[in-house]
Amino acid sequence: MPEPSRRSPRKAKGAGPERREEILAAALRLFGQYGLYGVSTRQIAQAVGVSQPTLYAYFASKDEIATELHVRAFRELEGRLRTGARDPESPDDVAVALRIYVDFGLENPDAYRVAFMFEGQHGQDMPEHPDVSASGHAAFGILRHMIAELQARHPDGGRDPDGLAQSIWAGMHGLVSLLIARPGFPWTDREQLIDRHVRMLADMAMAR
Repeated sequence: MPEPSRRSPRKAKGAGPERREEILAAALRLFGQYGLYGVSTRQIAQAVGVSQPTLYAYFASKDEIATELHVRAFRELEGRLRTGARDPESPDDVAVALRIYVDFGLENPDAYRVAFMFEGQHGQDMPEHPDVSASGHAAFGILRHMIAELQARHPDGGRDPDGLAQSIWAGMHGLVSLLIARPGFPWTDREQLIDRHVRMLADMAMAR
């Protein structure tokens, strides 16, 4: 089992009101480096500089830590979409939302991995939690709503907002996850690649 890349000095008992955030930050870094099931609570505690019993005073399990990080990642994405997405008059407005998605993933690769790229042991889903479902569905729901609104304003467009939103969402995930997971691939100019991909998927919003 891998050791944490950094070990913090042991903190005095009771010190640090920000300890919960320190635990989450250390876990996010370690999960991004080794994967969810390649990290133990002992390693997280060592990275923070606390004992395992101290960590368990804040989080009952590693799954609880992962759930918190998962929810936070989707809430951050949802917040960015709600702030930056425009009322959909054309596919150009969908492209703005898709670029927000790309920027979130590339600026926060560890958070993106926790939100989108981790699965449970032996290929099973991560432990389900109501907050996880709600946060993920809320972020996806913004894209779905934009596509439905766009189609309603353009009678000559398609009439399958659910299917189109899922296809577009999957297309964005494919690009972002590859750019994160395979940085050494001989990609073409990254900005041109992203712009082309975003434009192609945004145009799908009007597909029949």
